Amino acid sequence: MNTRPMHSLRLLSASLLSAGLLAGCGGDQRTDDGRADAQSPRVREERARQVADAWRGSAAAATWARGYYPMADAVQEPVSGWRGAADERAFETRNFVLDGELPRTPSAFGKVDWGDGEELTRPLMGSKKAYRSFALDRSAGPHLTVTGARLGTTTIVTSRGKATVPAWLFTLEHYDTPLKRVAVTPSKLPEPPIGRARQGAAGGLRSIPRLTGTAADGRSVTVRATHGSCDDGPVVTALETGESVVLSASVKGVERGACPADMIEQNVRVGLSRPLGDRILLDALTGRPVPFGDPGGTAPSWT
Repeated sequence: MNTRPMHSLRLLSASLLSAGLLAGCGGDQRTDDGRADAQSPRVREERARQVADAWRGSAAAATWARGYYPMADAVQEPVSGWRGAADERAFETRNFVLDGELPRTPSAFGKVDWGDGEELTRPLMGSKKAYRSFALDRSAGPHLTVTGARLGTTTIVTSRGKATVPAWLFTLEHYDTPLKRVAVTPSKLPEPPIGRARQGAAGGLRSIPRLTGTAADGRSVTVRATHGSCDDGPVVTALETGESVVLSASVKGVERGACPADMIEQNVRVGLSRPLGDRILLDALTGRPVPFGDPGGTAPSWT
């Protein structure tokens, strides 16, 4: 799975101040130079082990193992690549125009096939809904023109490895290869067997917004992590077991005193001792699986 470079995001958030997530909130262990280290690595590790133990052999883990959870973009660019910067920009800004008819869905369900005898039947998304998931239908500025669509297949990385899935193949004006949009809907996320950690007793843990990529060999993952403007940046560590990889996010080098209420997101690469495989990737703070992509975007991991 390829990782796309993403820009830092700054958001004003008064709620984060009250939650004690920002720099200068106190309670940190401080060094002689007035900077603060993460509150408690021991507490963070203990929480990570609690999450791993809760998921091991749980009903939630069994449900996860049987489900379809995509871990890559559900919208796939044409194999031929974009013709230029204007078209790439149009795709990134979801600037599409529809100049043609979209077909009806021939069936209500489609199969996810992992190629090892494992299959799963999932509801199919209609072509119009699939189109609306990546297109805003704006006409001003550079745009891409969709002239039609047909139902085909594509491959996508999932929590259980690569799978062949039904996909809508959208024909683009001036392109020989289609834009693909996975047509099967993800499985419902199981109820986690452990609740979110209490913020005051979490050892400085922060939530991990999303997974952005997994190395081709599975030996590392890249996630989005948050930090403030008065620290040395985010740190993400991994607790690995045979069934799961629990990620703990914190910040380092927090300065003493007042600090702007900024929340900055950046990519953090986390190395693993062995390939991720079908092990579930979990967030130590929330106790939930780490989603791929933006849950409110075009390609969330699950419903």
